[in-house]
Amino acid sequence: MSGPVLVPILGDQLSRNLASLRGRTKDDTVVLMMEVWDEATYVKHHKQKIVLIFSAMRHFTAELRDAGWTVDYVKLDDEGNAGSFTGELARAIEEHDPRLVSVVEAGEWRVREDMAQWADKFACEVEILPDDRFLCSQAEFEDWAKDRDSLRMEFFYREMRRKTGLLMSEDGKPEGGEWNYDSENRKPPKEGMSAPERPKFEPDDITSEVIELVADRFADHFGSLEAFHWPVTRDEAEEAADAFFAERIENFGPYQDAMVHGEDDLYHSMLSTSINLGLLDPMELCERAEKSYRDGNAPLNSVEGFIRQIIGWREYIRGFYWYRMPHLQKANALNAQRGLPEFYWTGETDMACLADCIRSTRDNAHAHHIQRLMVLGNFCLLAGISPREVQEWYLVVYADAYEWVELPNVAAMILYADGGKLASKPYAASGNYINKMSDYCGKCAYSPHKKTGNGACPFNPLYWHFMHRHRDRLESNRRIGRIYATWDRMDDDKRQDYLDSAEAFLDTLKPADSGWARAD
Repeated sequence: MSGPVLVPILGDQLSRNLASLRGRTKDDTVVLMMEVWDEATYVKHHKQKIVLIFSAMRHFTAELRDAGWTVDYVKLDDEGNAGSFTGELARAIEEHDPRLVSVVEAGEWRVREDMAQWADKFACEVEILPDDRFLCSQAEFEDWAKDRDSLRMEFFYREMRRKTGLLMSEDGKPEGGEWNYDSENRKPPKEGMSAPERPKFEPDDITSEVIELVADRFADHFGSLEAFHWPVTRDEAEEAADAFFAERIENFGPYQDAMVHGEDDLYHSMLSTSINLGLLDPMELCERAEKSYRDGNAPLNSVEGFIRQIIGWREYIRGFYWYRMPHLQKANALNAQRGLPEFYWTGETDMACLADCIRSTRDNAHAHHIQRLMVLGNFCLLAGISPREVQEWYLVVYADAYEWVELPNVAAMILYADGGKLASKPYAASGNYINKMSDYCGKCAYSPHKKTGNGACPFNPLYWHFMHRHRDRLESNRRIGRIYATWDRMDDDKRQDYLDSAEAFLDTLKPADSGWARAD
């Protein structure tokens, strides 16, 4: 065949350094980019998430065309849109008669399964390339994981530090003598604490057009479009990164776990959407962070914490996802069966912490990692919410959520649904933790100091209810088992009061309609 090379690029592969583009000539390549209904609706993604991805795709297309590439771009509302990646690829093959389809592997299981059928479906050759934007290949992760009973991120992270040389001294030891400075990164918020505002980008004509499309076609999806300010180009993403390294990285470490009512960003980088789209290179960001430390502009604990989230946690989560799929999707080691409460969609709850986190999620398609883990996730863990419903919620509502990063974080980290392959213990906490790490409790109808009965913070009885019902599994856990000595020292009436208070609260929860997450 003498036709061109057809290069499909997915919405989270917006990099000029993509493996399928490297080495291609512009006069012999047709880039295919597709807005498809199936991807926008397999769950009912947050409106801002759809705007972000479609707008970034359209801007990337303009960038490629300006650089001389031929791009076959399919908009969602184009007449004859096939609605799926496979359908649009079939149309493009018929139109361009390529000799080769060259594509980088998809980041999500279901899309990669579809891609695996392309070679049998189409007459031209199909090559599926590894996504080498990640530092750790799937084969490398599997080799690390294969003989381990538990897969702790800390040990994986140390291997990534050695591999990259980031924050390593000349003698091969970690900078400062420690691998991990997390113990220095748990400061509660100061009274009245606020951080420099991150850059917010006003929608240009392309983004405004996408906002109108989403408002019209996805009106019943969760979330607000009133404050869409995400970076949608590499230049905007670089500006956002510049602001983080200039203004917020110094305090990122100490206050990364802090939560303040109405302060949605604090000192967080807010770069995950750009990294996961492909607009920013993760290793470049880590090198910039290290330079900030070497130049004396940021403390080691902040820089190490930032680098750990990227070459440690992000790489590890991606490796864990592929290592544990597809059964991770159905994991439910704690047999949690309760439906997701309706207030996760409406925000209508008297629990101030949950209300604020859900408000930020609705308005910004974002909440930071401790809000996701120790407020929103902790509640679902303690209340025994079905993992599948929780997974769908997180996948729907966050602009940086793709299944490869969302599923292991939710199923294994938040809900302990994999039985401890990833996390060494369930991340269960009472109201005391939220009171320590936030200012939420002072504005709440419930008191963290009241343990049971009317006015008690629901996290308090729910914590003991959770520990009680999972004693057989958790008592032998060396990191959490000691708590049962405290439970056993309580008299029978006190223990029963905790259980009765928890049951009374759980009885008030109204389950959400499934139509919030998936179309009927």
